Amino acid sequence: MVAINKIMSKQLSIFLEHLSLDPAKVHYMKTPAELIEDTILKRQGVLADTGALCIDTGKFTGRSPKDRFIVRDAITDPAVDWGAVNKPFEQEKYEVLKKEILDYVRQREAYIHDGFVCADENYRLNVRVIAEYPWSALFANNMFLRLHKDEVENFAPEWTVVCAPGYLADPAKHGTRQANFAIINFTDRAILIGGTGYTGEIKKGIFSVLNFLLPHDEKILSMHCSANVGKQGDTAVFFGLSGTGKTTLSADPQRSLIGDDEHGWSEEGVFNFEGGCYAKCVDLTEEKEPDIFRAIRHGALLENIRFCPGTRTVDYANISVTENTRVSYPLYHIENMMPGSVAGNPRNVFFLTADAFGVLPPISKLTPEQAMYHFISGYTAKVAGTEAGVTEPQATFSACFGAPFLPLHPTQYASMLGDLMRRHKVNVWLVNTGWSGGPYGVGSRIKLSNTRAMITAALEGNLSHVRYKTHEVFNLAMPMSCPGISDQNILNPVQTWKDQEAYKEKAIVLAQAFHRNFFKYAAQASAEILSGGPDKFGEIDMSAGGSDDIPG
Repeated sequence: MVAINKIMSKQLSIFLEHLSLDPAKVHYMKTPAELIEDTILKRQGVLADTGALCIDTGKFTGRSPKDRFIVRDAITDPAVDWGAVNKPFEQEKYEVLKKEILDYVRQREAYIHDGFVCADENYRLNVRVIAEYPWSALFANNMFLRLHKDEVENFAPEWTVVCAPGYLADPAKHGTRQANFAIINFTDRAILIGGTGYTGEIKKGIFSVLNFLLPHDEKILSMHCSANVGKQGDTAVFFGLSGTGKTTLSADPQRSLIGDDEHGWSEEGVFNFEGGCYAKCVDLTEEKEPDIFRAIRHGALLENIRFCPGTRTVDYANISVTENTRVSYPLYHIENMMPGSVAGNPRNVFFLTADAFGVLPPISKLTPEQAMYHFISGYTAKVAGTEAGVTEPQATFSACFGAPFLPLHPTQYASMLGDLMRRHKVNVWLVNTGWSGGPYGVGSRIKLSNTRAMITAALEGNLSHVRYKTHEVFNLAMPMSCPGISDQNILNPVQTWKDQEAYKEKAIVLAQAFHRNFFKYAAQASAEILSGGPDKFGEIDMSAGGSDDIPG
């Protein structure tokens, strides 16, 4: 272990040049075992029977998108897509808040964890996390790429995250919306997080930073996706919002997992941003998600779960605290990981959607124009029971399948995707993991075995030489045959409906929802991108569009 006074004497980032911490109160680079022990001694957590640490994140059991801000300055002002997602924060208010949160940290114990993001060393970014709680530092150890022993002593942080859940802002004084906040400052190269213990704010804060720096400065496409690679070196990327099967379908025993959530795509290939996974665990079972289930052992961090009565066995069906129960664990807890978390350029990209209207084909091949359009759209659907007040399917859209984390305009990411897929001759597929034979409540959900068979067929090139039919509303190329599925009729969704006129009516309703949603991007979208959308049918009421989803 490197002596703390030696570490503190190193040249720090711009943000920490003026920060003096009491070495007696600083815990630097504690091991996971030590952080777990400190959490238990502070009565902030307990162990499950698997050895995983279980904690509660407090009032906030998820991110608070309305309380995430970006400081408006010379760097961000001309580049950021300001609006409901990227809310500006005044530099003067930030300086006041920074001083006070740092004063708060100085008066308490602080857990400092150094790591980095971006597995491709060409784009590596060194990150220092200063945490009030030991389990926040454990999360940082799990989620960021870990340093080798010889890298610790010479570590130079380029970005700093201050995480102080116990510090509450004064909205009238500090300019926040309420007491909690997550504020990104690109000049300071810092993220201030206060008033919330939800660890996802740390992860998604740095992800937002990368979503600005990589496309803007490095011309690297940053992606909210999972990725895996086959034994022949063929890389595949999976985009999809919550409930679409992104984690499940990328976890393939015949392929190595590169990562489950955040990646970059350079001219050389795909690389993971992270050193761990942050998975939802509601209704988790070993049968459904064996990799995740087996990864929950000593070193893993479980959030907001509850035990089966009288035991330390986690009851994954218990959502009495939140439906957003989570677990973080390091990549080395997964047996089938791709060494180095770097692979070549993708051959196939999959957009996953759980279409609850029963309209979209179970698999279709997209043109570059359609790929950019559907990437910007980021469509899926909510079904009855998923949220209060949702009684029938509702279209929901999240630009680039990750709108809450995109500082730049979505068309910039989509244009980069289009350029990359053309240069590398990538196949892009739209995969409906939702309903067939009718909407939710009438039809049935497409069998996972069929979806897996279609994805396997695409990966193995078995859909390259089959006949295709064009969807009459969305203009999607639907394969007319696919090996490995029991009923070939499901490939054309209209054939699964009893009333074909009812199907077309529902397809037109969904197409109009796409157009209403895309209206806000149209002014900055090229004619090429606009041509990738579905056909228009009559006048469209722009006031009744789908909503932007806020994925986890």
